[in-house]
Order: sequence, then C-alpha cells, then structure tokens
Amino acid sequence: MSDTMTEGVVAEWLKKVGDVLKPGDGLLAEIETDKATMELDLDERMDLSNFKDCRLLYIGLEKGKAVPVDSIIAIIGENGEAFEHLIGGGSATSAPAPAAVETPAAAPAPVASTPAVDTSSIKAEIIGMPKMSDTMEEGTLVAWVKKVGDVIKPGDTLLAEIETDKATMEFELDNFLDVTKYNPCTLLYIGIEAGKTVAVDQVIAIIGEPGADFQALLSGGTPAAAPVAAPAPVQAAAAPAPAVEAVAVSDADGRVKASPLAKALAKDKGINIAQVKGTGENGRIVKADIDNFVPAAKSAEAPTKAASSSVPAVSGVESFEEIPLTQMRKAIARSLADSQSTAVDFQLTMEICMDKAMQAREVMNSASPVKISFNDMILKACGVALKKHPNVNSSWREDHIRRNSHVHIGMAVAIAEGLVVPVIRFADTLPLSVLAATTKDLGGKAKNGKLQPKDWEGNTFTVSNLGMFGIEQFTSIINNPKNESCILSVGGIKETVAVKNGQFYATNIMKITLTCDHRVVDGASGAAFLVSLKELLEEPYKLLV
Repeated sequence: MSDTMTEGVVAEWLKKVGDVLKPGDGLLAEIETDKATMELDLDERMDLSNFKDCRLLYIGLEKGKAVPVDSIIAIIGENGEAFEHLIGGGSATSAPAPAAVETPAAAPAPVASTPAVDTSSIKAEIIGMPKMSDTMEEGTLVAWVKKVGDVIKPGDTLLAEIETDKATMEFELDNFLDVTKYNPCTLLYIGIEAGKTVAVDQVIAIIGEPGADFQALLSGGTPAAAPVAAPAPVQAAAAPAPAVEAVAVSDADGRVKASPLAKALAKDKGINIAQVKGTGENGRIVKADIDNFVPAAKSAEAPTKAASSSVPAVSGVESFEEIPLTQMRKAIARSLADSQSTAVDFQLTMEICMDKAMQAREVMNSASPVKISFNDMILKACGVALKKHPNVNSSWREDHIRRNSHVHIGMAVAIAEGLVVPVIRFADTLPLSVLAATTKDLGGKAKNGKLQPKDWEGNTFTVSNLGMFGIEQFTSIINNPKNESCILSVGGIKETVAVKNGQFYATNIMKITLTCDHRVVDGASGAAFLVSLKELLEEPYKLLV
C-alpha cells in the first residue's frame, strides 16, 4: 500500500468470518502501513461478483499483529468452500495478502517442508540452537562433546561448545530441560557439523529414547525452547546460620569446577562460587546449583560508620517502558539506515538575510486568499532554484544518474508517530498562494493520518524546517537516496547585529544547510544552488516573475 512498505499491521477488522462480501461492500480491514492507516477495500483489487455468495472464510492474523507484505491475512470464497489447502501451500491473490500465516521461525537446515504430523507420542525432542545471550541471533557449533548414541545422564549433559556473539560457551542440557524423562536419554541425531553457523532455534540435535522415530520430528516437529539462561530469584534463608566453609570441588590447579554459565550467574548474583556445592558430574557446579544456592548469614556485621556521615543516602526505583515500534517508525529506521549506508554525504551551510523576505511576506499576505508562511516562500525558492540547477534535482541509480526535469519537493512533517514527507508536485510552477494552500492541505492530512500513496511518492528534493522550534542550525539525513540527492535543513530566523561600512545595524538572519550525496552533486554544484536560493530569498520579488 506504499512504495516503501515491507510489512503491515491490521489495525481493525471491519468484517468477521462468515460475513457476506458484496460488490460495493468490500471494505475488509484497516491497515497500518509505514506512512498512514489506510482502508483495505477488496473492490479495488478484485471482482467480488466472480464468487456466488462470497464470504469471508478465514482470518489469519489477529488485530494489532504485524506481518510482511504478501503474508496471508484472510481467505475469501464461496460459502462452504474448502480453504484449508490454501493455508498449507497455496498462494495468495494479487491483493494484499499471501504466503504463510504467522510463519514459524526459520526451520532447521535438515527440516523438509512437509505436512504437520502428530509427534506427541514420540519419546524424543528437537534441540534448537540455544539463545545464550540477549543479542545472539546465530551461533557457531565449535565442537560436539557427545556423539550419536551417547547416553546423557543428569549432571553429565554437556552437549557441545557454542560460539555466541559474546563468547564461546558450554551448552548443557541441564540448563534447558529435564533429561530424566527419557530412559535412557540418548543423543539420537546431530543436525550440523562442527564449525557451522546457524540461526537461533534452528535444529542442531535430537535427544530421546533409543529407537524413537526422530525422522518424524524432523518432518513436522519444532525445536525445544532454549531461552536465555536468566538468573532465578535467590531464595531467602529461613534463619541466620553461621558462615560455611567452601564446599566446591576443585581440580588439580585449585580451580573450582563449574560450567561457564554457572560462573556467570554466580558473578551476576554476587555469590562466592567456592561456597556452592556442585551436583553435576564429579561435583561440577551447574546452573541449577546457583539457582538453588542459599547464602549463609555472616557471623558478624562490619562495624557501622559514624552516624554523622555527610553522604546522603540515595534511593529510588529504576523503571522503564517498552514501546512497540510502529510501522512508520520501522520505515523511518530502514530508510535512514539505507541512506547512511549508501549515500556519500557532505554538508554546505549558508546565512541568508531575511529582511526583505519579511517585508514581502507582509505585503503578499495582505492580498493572498491563503496565509503565506516563510516555509512556503522557501519551498517556492527551492523550486525555482532547482530548475536552474538540475544537477541538484537528480538521484543516483547505480549505473546512471537520473536528472529530473520536473520538480517535486518533499516537505518534512513531524507527527506523533514519527516523520512523513508529503510531496508538493511541480513546486516551481505554483503561484505562492496556491503553493501555500497545497502545503496546508498536505500538512493537515499528515497530522490526521489521511495521506494516500500519491501524496508522498515521487519527491526529487526535500526541505526540513525546524525554525519554528527555535533551532538555529542543523543537518538532515537524505530522506530517500533512491529518489533524491539533496535535502535542505532550515533554521529559525534570528534577529542579530551586523556590521556594514563600520556601522552596526540590526538584521534578521536565517541559516540553511544543504546535505548532498557526493555521488551525484559536487561541492561547487551544491554551492551554486545555495547562491541562487539566497538571491531569491533576499530579493523575493524574483519569486513572482
């Protein structure tokens, strides 16, 4: 529903399963895109009269959920028609929807895409690549500690060494599941070779009882959950007890035998690991030992400091709020990240005397049917200057540069959800009063979430004005490097003191900064454009001819 949309959110379903869909009454849902919330009208995408007694047969997405473009969100058809085969492997219509309802996480390397099978009676389970740090997205299997056929006992569940994005860590099944539910628990299958890298949750192994049909799991099962090993709350001691001697088992070098995860948890909790009794193999300390450790009370408190300490006690509660990303915020992040990774930008800054522009605006507003703002004058001046400097009205196209003859200027508008850029088309040709009416109309649509794709597509240049917020000068990131090569940042008009012929006088100065993609616009070209822009705003009658 927009040229930059990659996923959408169903903001509201307007029909429910079983509802009749008639030509002229095909309004199905409200969809939040990266630009606005828009209505999904099936009448605009297909002929509902092709179906006799057309109904909404299936809804595949809950309200408020986000899915990529072309994912299945609904199925329509004739009343009573079978549709289940479409979910399993059918393709979506050419409308908004698509390929899989809530597609499961990326399936493991060896998993074939076959129909789901009942695996509830199989005495085995899939082990996925565990998420061993909060930022881990994939892991490398450094070495297998067990081989196929090995029995896995409680306390002896060290399966492999895994390289995460933080460190190489030992993967112990004790930290993720209870191996005693299998008799005997055996490593039945290894899914990746040592040295290979796979995404979190992809199949790396299967454990279970000998003879279990693990191939059925590979065909239709899902990996066992392997969450980040988070510290459990430390249980409070029932009553004070004397300090205990160190009980951990040490190796020949005097080091405490403990898994890396157990050591990390002990450090996080401030536990002296030497006081923890290990229940793993040969007394090795594992995660469960840290989780269940009850610290002993100290035999004597440290002497208290004098009551007259001058350092005040600091108290407070740490808190935060998790704010879900809107589709617009995601799109802004993608667009700006793309700009920073592709455009080779540089900035040019210039001061413009706005004295005559202020006088001209006052005169024009006495006759104009629509109030003309300074931003309208800047947009008009940019349109005229871009016609004089077509190199600035261009964009990079990998194997060529597109130089535009038309001038479509994007106007950055801040709204609660982020930033939208409605486009003033043929801005160079519009009289100032018409341009002012256009900017007010587009600004109102942007604030009310009523912009349509035609309102934001096709910009060849963008203006971002923060002067009304008291910002004197700033630099912008090129909004869409696929369509444009420059963006103009406009600061506020500030009364200041200048000197001419040795005399001080008051004047009004506005600073502007042009960000350019050096692949398209050279410094001299950008500077020439700013000189023309300065001339038009300092001699504003030239905007009228």
